[in-house]
Amino acid sequence: MENVQENTTSTDFQSSTFKIGGMTCAVCATRIEKGLTKLAGVDKAVVNFAAEKATVTYDPGKISVKEIGTKIESLGYQVIKEKANFKITGMSCASCSNRIEKGLNKLPGIYGATVNLAAEKATVEYDPREITIEQMKAKVDALGFKAHDLTDNKDRNKEKTVKEAEVSRHRFRLILSAVLSFPLLLAMILHFFGIMGTIGHFLNNPYLQLILATPVQFVAGWQFYRGAYAALRNGSSNMDVLVALGTSAAYLYSIANVVRGIPELYFETSAILITLIILGKLLEARAKGHTSEAIKALMGLQAKTARVIRNGEEIDITIESVLVGDVIVVRPGEKVPVDGIIIEGNSAVDESMLTGESLPVDKKADDKVVGATINKFGTFTFKATKVGKDTALAQIVRIVEEAQGSKAPIQRFADVVSGYFVPTIIGIALATFLGWYFIMDPGNFSRALINCTAVLVIACPCALGLATPTSIMVGTGKGAENGILIKGAEHLENAHKLTSIVLDKTGTITKGEPDVTDIIPFADISEAELLALAVQAEKKSEHPLAQAIVKYGQAQGNVVADPDSFTAIPGYGVEAVLNGKRILVGTRKLMRENNINIDALIPQIERLEEQGKTVMLMASGEQMLGLIAVADTVKEDSAQAVTALKELGIDVWMITGDNERTARTIAGQVGIEHVMFEVLPEHKAEKVESLKREGKVVAMVGDGINDAPALATADVGFAIGTGTDVAIEAADITLMSGDLRGIVAAIKLSKATMTNIKQNLFWALIYNSLGIPVAVAGYLSPVVAGAAMAFSSVSVVMNALRLKRFKPYN
Repeated sequence: MENVQENTTSTDFQSSTFKIGGMTCAVCATRIEKGLTKLAGVDKAVVNFAAEKATVTYDPGKISVKEIGTKIESLGYQVIKEKANFKITGMSCASCSNRIEKGLNKLPGIYGATVNLAAEKATVEYDPREITIEQMKAKVDALGFKAHDLTDNKDRNKEKTVKEAEVSRHRFRLILSAVLSFPLLLAMILHFFGIMGTIGHFLNNPYLQLILATPVQFVAGWQFYRGAYAALRNGSSNMDVLVALGTSAAYLYSIANVVRGIPELYFETSAILITLIILGKLLEARAKGHTSEAIKALMGLQAKTARVIRNGEEIDITIESVLVGDVIVVRPGEKVPVDGIIIEGNSAVDESMLTGESLPVDKKADDKVVGATINKFGTFTFKATKVGKDTALAQIVRIVEEAQGSKAPIQRFADVVSGYFVPTIIGIALATFLGWYFIMDPGNFSRALINCTAVLVIACPCALGLATPTSIMVGTGKGAENGILIKGAEHLENAHKLTSIVLDKTGTITKGEPDVTDIIPFADISEAELLALAVQAEKKSEHPLAQAIVKYGQAQGNVVADPDSFTAIPGYGVEAVLNGKRILVGTRKLMRENNINIDALIPQIERLEEQGKTVMLMASGEQMLGLIAVADTVKEDSAQAVTALKELGIDVWMITGDNERTARTIAGQVGIEHVMFEVLPEHKAEKVESLKREGKVVAMVGDGINDAPALATADVGFAIGTGTDVAIEAADITLMSGDLRGIVAAIKLSKATMTNIKQNLFWALIYNSLGIPVAVAGYLSPVVAGAAMAFSSVSVVMNALRLKRFKPYN
């Protein structure tokens, strides 16, 4: 895949080639060229629509490749980049994930790297001509961690294996440290209560305690030393540094006292601390496994085999062996194995995994079916059109995985805090030691050391790094379960801030399946002749209203011939040449642009528009031929969704190319007061931008190709899943069912997730905020501090899992 290629063209300028997605016509290419040439530092931009490439000559001192790519994306298109996913092992807190992120982002050829502590994943966008997967892995290794490549979909099993291996290591370390720490704990308890006896004296033997504590310190606890060394070697610090410092201080001081024959030992402090921290890590790893259950559930939906017809025989093959073009038989109760189009038979298919809708959908020949949906009644055969990673289910899994691995803007708070946190705590711990040793209890080294250790341990920032990503993982998974695909954490966060929502009319508020209602001929032409001309003129148009006329004409028995020539005029209509005659079909604007007088027809047109119908005028030369009225039915759920959005305090707007009278009639049916009418497709993005300039946080909801720029311009773009691939690609959130109530559900989910994140941040910080002063004051045992620190992470993950009970459609 080609991404960005750089060549030096002179001493001042460089040339970069961008692979662009989302262009639909030459107008798109022109739009991108104009947008890029306006940028400061860009000398020239040439966009090739056929090759889907943009070649940009620019001054690298004034503008970067990343800024050029951002401009292309802001225009509503995509810069195609290579993406690699890695499973990262060895991270212990937010400082670790930040260090890896910074390290990867400094490499040449990296557009952006995001590291998610909770998911233990790194997602990297890069240029394969400048950097390889192996070089990225080597960088992570140099930072003291391990990166396992998960770029291939087949490597999900590898990720599972890595996770299971990690849990097994934590379990082994816990068993080892618990078995060896228990005698030390028992010795401490017996000594505390003055119950010595033979067992007490035996367990308090300094050499026995040294023998028991040493494997805990350097076998079970070796991970902390390794992590601390890697962090310090790279000029940073993390949780491992705090744990290693705290436990080593207690351990080494105890050894010094053993050598000097002093009975004051703290082997149990270091050993029990390590045991508790490992216990917390094990519980955390298991709890984090539950945050990604949505992906596991989605993967479990896939059929394992398919019954294909090859050489005239039905044979069962594995799902991986299915090829595009295979003819597949599906019987009642079976899962549809891959995506395709029915060629024979009919049935009702349960698509709840895709849309969240519980009612089965009737299917017949030429209808699309989606892999992992369930055939309820009849038997049918279909031709496979998408297999493997191209199926709808695979795309859903990919989107959810990428969303769960992304960072929400609120995460920056935790990243900034954790960046300064560990060095600050080390300073506080040192000050605590010096304060107690020289001022509070002069000369009492043991007490100063214990208080210092307590400060180091209670302040570990593990929970802080987990607070945001765990909630994001559960929230995006919950959305997918309900037919709401959220492409990134930032979109999930932004949805709760929305103040205005702009709804496209056709296909969003309405069903997008208009029907012809009136055919009114003028002059010496019959209804049938007028319809035949309209059908032929509109045959090559992709507009829903044009397709409605063609469909109606075919149903009336019209055999549709191609026009001699055809030109679509966006926002106006079409111009076609039929048998040498120039035919216009479209709006009043189109007629006036061509100097055709329609004043006498206005009352008749307005009467139809007041009924919510869209009127198309037909003319040949300067002569009016007639009117054709088309009506689109409002979706059953549209009015309910608009009411629910208003109850959330959100202003609802409708945008359409229809005239004011028709637009207000449709808007009135669903309860919308704010209407933008007669808006050309290319001006939709400008309307969205104008609302943003008023200080509103704006969402755009659409389903068509011409909605893509507006979807990209909005703060949050919602695509209807029944719409075009271009719209879905440009959107931030996709509603798989096409039900507008999904917008309400997405906003409620966003609010619930953000509340959950704030709760997590509170719990993550409360341990430190309350614990550090208590530890400094000398009232907190290191063992209690270790337990609190270990369980702070667990409490954060468990709180995030509460989101799984959230019901967005309630």
